[in-house]
Amino acid sequence: MPWTASQFSLADFYFSDTDSPLVPPPEYLDWRRDTAWATSLYEPVLCDPAAPTNHLQTATGSQRVINMTSYGYLGLVRHPDVLAAAREALDTFGTGACGSPILSGKSILHQRLEQQMAALTGRDAVLIFNSGFGGALGSAAGLMRKGDVAIVDARAHISLVDGIKVGGARTVFFDHNSAASLDEALTKTAGSRRLIFVDGLYSMDGDMADLPRLLDVAEAHRVGMFVDEAHSILCCGPTGGGVIEHFGVRDRVGLQYGTFSKGFSAVGGFAAASRDVIEYLRFYANPYGFTCALPPVVVAGLSAALDVMTREPERRDALWDNAAYFRRELQAMGVDTGTSTSYIVPIVVGDDRTLLYEMGRTLRDHGLFVTPVDYPTVPLDQARFRASVTTLHTRADLDAALQILADVFVPVMRAKGRVRSRA
Repeated sequence: MPWTASQFSLADFYFSDTDSPLVPPPEYLDWRRDTAWATSLYEPVLCDPAAPTNHLQTATGSQRVINMTSYGYLGLVRHPDVLAAAREALDTFGTGACGSPILSGKSILHQRLEQQMAALTGRDAVLIFNSGFGGALGSAAGLMRKGDVAIVDARAHISLVDGIKVGGARTVFFDHNSAASLDEALTKTAGSRRLIFVDGLYSMDGDMADLPRLLDVAEAHRVGMFVDEAHSILCCGPTGGGVIEHFGVRDRVGLQYGTFSKGFSAVGGFAAASRDVIEYLRFYANPYGFTCALPPVVVAGLSAALDVMTREPERRDALWDNAAYFRRELQAMGVDTGTSTSYIVPIVVGDDRTLLYEMGRTLRDHGLFVTPVDYPTVPLDQARFRASVTTLHTRADLDAALQILADVFVPVMRAKGRVRSRA
């Protein structure tokens, strides 16, 4: 990649001065060609189901890698009970719901999943969406209106930010996880109708929202909170109720959102709140009423996954044990893991974006599958790899990944002064 190409990012081509929206900026197309060697690391093709080890399709065949990119935190994607429930639903209900939930797409399987999720979250009612991103966008858009102000953690997921834009509200960001910054934002927006948006577990940093302190500030200003538990539902809390359950603040949070693509190893999303809020969103969260419901085969698998985690809570313990081991060993090598306290473990490179892609290629060539995370997804000086630890990673898998990092990543970073020296 030419040195100059690394000075640009997706943020530089968002606006275009071409004559038609159907004509992308020529500079963008040139940049994409110049950086093809780097962006070819994205959209990899897996030859087998997501697992601790996988085979990636390459130009010369398939390559075996340790997979630390896929979510599937609790290892449920091929659990026998989940597969059996999905097969039975496929035979009984077929391949699709054939309608939106409002019209004809809601089956008794959907109804049971709603009841299970209400029990898991301790809420009165639940909406099930066919897309995690779409459900988050739709829930935010369904609640926010022109003239409202959304007070948003600076590192909250883009689905929330997009939903707030669709709803027409003004967005005010506060510094990540800072109660003081939240207080300042709320003070400056006093008099407006407001709602606070945070993630439960941040997908790029692996740290939890400091809900007790943030809620103290929110309640002092009499402003409600929307918590997105995409990466934490089923994985955090004594029974999998998320970061909200972990901190014991269920009664203090107005709406809990979550997805089914991480801990559940499937697809879709849900919103859980009071019955009144859910009844409002039912007709104002457009991705619920104007698109087809989740296929019954997926819904049956999700219900079975909940049943599995009731019987096998040790899966959650194994996840956290693996995460603590992997993080601890990385830190012992001097690797910067940011503020992570979870199974999402950043491997921070810094501001050398060319190095990020060079190392990404080298790590994959040596058998470690971690994907680069670049600006504007993360700050310019915090380009990184994001490692996802799962329940099913064996200690041998983690040790093999750590050895590759020790052999390939750490020496390069040490030579550049970017790792701590061993004590």
